[in-house]
Amino acid sequence: MNPAAPERAPASRLSAKAAQFTESVIREMTRLAIAHGAVNLAQGFPDFPAPEEIKHAAQDAIAADINQYAITWGAKSIRDAIAGQFARTQGPMVDPEREITVCCGSTEAMMSAMMALINPGDEVVVFEPFYENYGPDAILSGATPRFVPLHPPREGSVWTFDPQELAAAFGPRTKVLILNTPNNPTGKVFTRAELECIRDLVVKSNAFVITDEIYEHMVYDGAEHISLAALDGMRERTITINALSKTYSVTGWRVGWAIAPPEVTSAIRKVHDFLTVGAAAPLQEAGAIALQFSDAYYRKLAADYLARRDKMLGILSGAGFRCFKPSGAYYIMTDISAFGFPDDVAFARHLVTEIGVAAVPGSSFYHRPADGGRQVRFAFCKKDATLEEAGRRLAKLGRAGG
Repeated sequence: MNPAAPERAPASRLSAKAAQFTESVIREMTRLAIAHGAVNLAQGFPDFPAPEEIKHAAQDAIAADINQYAITWGAKSIRDAIAGQFARTQGPMVDPEREITVCCGSTEAMMSAMMALINPGDEVVVFEPFYENYGPDAILSGATPRFVPLHPPREGSVWTFDPQELAAAFGPRTKVLILNTPNNPTGKVFTRAELECIRDLVVKSNAFVITDEIYEHMVYDGAEHISLAALDGMRERTITINALSKTYSVTGWRVGWAIAPPEVTSAIRKVHDFLTVGAAAPLQEAGAIALQFSDAYYRKLAADYLARRDKMLGILSGAGFRCFKPSGAYYIMTDISAFGFPDDVAFARHLVTEIGVAAVPGSSFYHRPADGGRQVRFAFCKKDATLEEAGRRLAKLGRAGG
C-alpha cells in the first residue's frame, strides 16, 4: 500500500516574503543542463582548474589541522590580506580589525549587509537588469526595491543609465543603493563620471551604497574598475563586497567579505555571526595566500578572459545572436529577436533540450519579466574546448526558429 502523500502546509502559514520571489533561474538552468547533457553556459562557474598555489595552500592548512572555527568575522591572516590588496588596487586604507567581515561567500556578505542596514519600510535602489539575488535580498531584509533601468547599447555604445531616472528613484525612504560593477549580467563597467553621479545622489539622500565588486579583475578594452569607496565622500557610506570565487576560480569554496566603516561593520558582524558563524577556516588561510599573488596573475587572468570573450562573441554572432559586447565580468547578454521564439523562456528551453546548450533567460534579470523577454545570457568562463563544443551545437540553430 502506498503511503499517504504528506500534507502541504496551508499557504497562509508560510512566509509572505518567500512568496514574492521564485527559486533561482540560474541554478535551475544548471539542473536542466545536467538532465539533458547540455553544455552549461548558464551558471557562472569556471570548468577549468583553480590555481595550483591556492589548492596547495588549502591542502596544507587542512594538514596543519586548521579545521576548527576561525574568529567569527574572519581569520586575521585573510583580513590582513584583504586590507592589503584593497589598498594596493583601490587606494583606501582599511582597518582589518574593525572594518572587514569574512562571510560564506559574497552572497552571504550581501545578505548580512542588507540585514544590518535595512529597517521595514526602507527602500533599496537597484539597477536592472540585475543579478537575480538582489531582489530577494531586498525583500528578505524587509525593504522595497526601486528599479532603475540600464538601457541596452546602441551600435558601438555601452549600457547606460539616465541620471534623471536614477534621481527619481531616490526618496525619503531610500536607505541603500546596490551597485554591481563590473556588472552581471550586462558586463557594464561603471565610469568615474557615472560613479560621481551616483555618489552625489547618495550623499544628498544620506544613504549607503553596497557595491558588489566580485569581477573587479575582469575588465577589457581599456575599461577601469573603480571602487566607489575610493571616491571623495564615499568612504563612510560604502560597503564593498567581494570574494575569492571568481578571481581564483573557486566558486564552491564560499569565502567572501564585506569592507565597511566600523559602525556598519559591527552590525554586519552580528548578523553574520547568527546567520552562518563563520566561513571555512582552512579555505580562509588559502585565500590569504591567493590575495597576495603578484600583479602578473591578474594581468594574465584579464587577458585569458578577454580571449574567451572574443571567442564567444564570434560563436554567438555566427549563430545569429545580436550580442551586447561586455566591458567586464564574464557574461554576454544577447538579443534573440532573430530566432522567432515567443519569449526568452521558450527559447532557453529549446536551447537546452534540443540544441544542447544551457543559457539564462533574460527575464530573470528584470522585475518585469517582459522587459527581458528578448534576451538571454551566456557565461564564457569555460575552457576553449567547452566553448567550441557549444559553438558546434549552436550552429544547429536556424534564424527562423520557434
